Amino acid sequence: MIAAKAVIAVALASIVLFSWAADDTGVTPYRPSISNPAQLPTPGQLEVEFGGLHTKTGNARDESLPYLLKLGFSKEWGILIGGEAYVWSRDEDGSREHGVGDTSFILKRAFILNSKTAFGLELDAKVPTAKEAIGSGKTEYTLNGIYSQDIGSVHLDANLNTTRVGVVEPGTARMQTGLSAAFSMPLTKGWRGVTELSGTRRSGTPTTAQLLAAVVYNPSKWYSIDVGMAKGLTRKSQDWSIFSGFVVPIAKLW
Repeated sequence: MIAAKAVIAVALASIVLFSWAADDTGVTPYRPSISNPAQLPTPGQLEVEFGGLHTKTGNARDESLPYLLKLGFSKEWGILIGGEAYVWSRDEDGSREHGVGDTSFILKRAFILNSKTAFGLELDAKVPTAKEAIGSGKTEYTLNGIYSQDIGSVHLDANLNTTRVGVVEPGTARMQTGLSAAFSMPLTKGWRGVTELSGTRRSGTPTTAQLLAAVVYNPSKWYSIDVGMAKGLTRKSQDWSIFSGFVVPIAKLW
């Protein structure tokens, strides 16, 4: 699989990067769940998340290389830039497309209440950098509200968002609502498990839902590696997807 080979190659290169990029703070992973945490990375520390994703829906197949760059200006403000570095797509009829995916620019505000509780807001503009056969075709805007909480050894990240969809089919609504809740907990030393339930709803279109499960390995606080899968729960959701990726700091800017 092309995506898997690319992830392995970049992961090996990243082991070298994290050895000089870090000081004493560690990374703040957003992978592998859809739900983002309220917290931002350490101010001034540029982090990259990169992975491979394979999705099956009926006879259609998609492979992509999702990425995310994260930079906190302070504990309260930061920016995220993400998308799909490349996409390989095959539709139900066997037609194939490939190319760069769409790109999201996100402004984030975190509200840290204490060491266990935080809220967050994200304003996301997804720009159609992909060709229409692969991407959304028009700019989309999303406002995402986040609640993060430590409950004993379990960490919860809950997201509620609304998206102004760019391309709207006749008889369908412009606004889409998304809801997700991810739970993570330690398994053994250096390992933790993640489960998540998520879905979307837009009037005039079928509701989607999926259940995600993953394991995350942290060989140190500077590096996070994950692998997992997601299963669609409704008729119009994806059948299943498998994924793997990593999180690593690449520069200390201040």
